[in-house]
Amino acid sequence: MADLRAQFAAIEREVRHAIDEVLKTQTFILGPQLQAFEREMASYSGSRRAIGVASGTDALALALRASGVGSGDEVIVPAFTFLATAGAVILAGARPVFADSEPETLNIDPVSAKSLITRRTKAIIAVHLYGGSADIRSLLEFTAFQGIALIEDNAQSLGASLEGKKLGSFGTCAATSFYPSKNLGAYGDAGMILTDSEEIAQRIERLRNHGQTGRYVSAEPGWNSRLDEIQAAVLRVKLRYLDRWIAARQAHAARYNERFDGVHGIKMPAATPNSVHSYYLYTVRIASAGANPASRRDHVATHLASRGIATSIFYPLPIHLQPAYASLGGKTGQLPVAERAAHEVLSLPLYPEMSTEQIDRVAASVIEAI
Repeated sequence: MADLRAQFAAIEREVRHAIDEVLKTQTFILGPQLQAFEREMASYSGSRRAIGVASGTDALALALRASGVGSGDEVIVPAFTFLATAGAVILAGARPVFADSEPETLNIDPVSAKSLITRRTKAIIAVHLYGGSADIRSLLEFTAFQGIALIEDNAQSLGASLEGKKLGSFGTCAATSFYPSKNLGAYGDAGMILTDSEEIAQRIERLRNHGQTGRYVSAEPGWNSRLDEIQAAVLRVKLRYLDRWIAARQAHAARYNERFDGVHGIKMPAATPNSVHSYYLYTVRIASAGANPASRRDHVATHLASRGIATSIFYPLPIHLQPAYASLGGKTGQLPVAERAAHEVLSLPLYPEMSTEQIDRVAASVIEAI
């Protein structure tokens, strides 16, 4: 799905130099590399502040807490997303409420989300799935009016934009992940929160460091969630390459689209109008058929595996049907778009260093299977 070795080979000298500089200083936590990376990420994303934390999951949980979410509150999240989106709500002490997906992009459906608002709704998390923008404008129309925090889950979409503005700069704040396979990936776990609110930024800075306002003086309970100096140094090197890597992903996606154009049974990725997709994942949908709705998709995946080609399913089971959330009462048929997507989606290999020949071989194998 991704060849991190190929990326490392291109930047190895710069990365090793950056790590060596950290080792020379012997400063590993909350040091100058993180401070510089936070400034650079704020500038890149178009946000006033960027606060580095230990993971994308922590970024979501801390963003929720800093936005005032706590015990007894409800947070509306898409059912079709990674488990961390709902898990972060639990970590913040609130209850996740699951919304259906928009039929084309598979991002959270604003109509479904709006219908779920109650007096306990404190926030909505809009996941920008696969690298494509959610319908942020529609969500802002009612969240701003009703005083509901809008948190962008930008873990998969760093570098993507809507109406010329970077994703992650629209809501109350945004959480992103630097998991190694991401468009901007660390060499371990790392995450970040973006916001224009100085108040929220300062609270996150406290919460990520045990709630401390001074040495061993805590204003509120927090936890240990700090993006370390080595990861910050690596990410600073990689940030300089991010836009060219995204451009390569976009070119590869365009090549896939050319190959799949007119092929019956394959639905190519769709984008929100006036948005630019960053293609963390290139995810097609294989039309379901028969008693087992996932059978055609699974057949394609098996066929590609027989050709030595990796695929992955993001995601095979919507969160409202996950065993971990059974107590919330989710039922099959409750969110039909999300449930159908889980039977149809298939992500194909996509990373900047892929060759045209590799793209064509993957596409030909998919078409052969169909």
